[in-house]
Amino acid sequence: MELQRSTKSLKKFGKKKKDPLESLKLEVAEELGLLDKVRKYGWSGLSASESGRIGGIMTRTLRERKNNT
Repeated sequence: MELQRSTKSLKKFGKKKKDPLESLKLEVAEELGLLDKVRKYGWSGLSASESGRIGGIMTRTLRERKNNT
């Protein structure tokens, strides 16, 4: 019984689920030439302008994908 609980808790807290928006965000950062900066400093290392550009392109891309389906 105790083994089952610990296995369940490992599954629950083990790996994070990969967010589909995260992969899009990385793709856009790469297109803008910001991926190296993100890898070195993290998302908080970006300026507001850089973050805004990424968010704007992500929004446009998601809207285009929705309209094409």
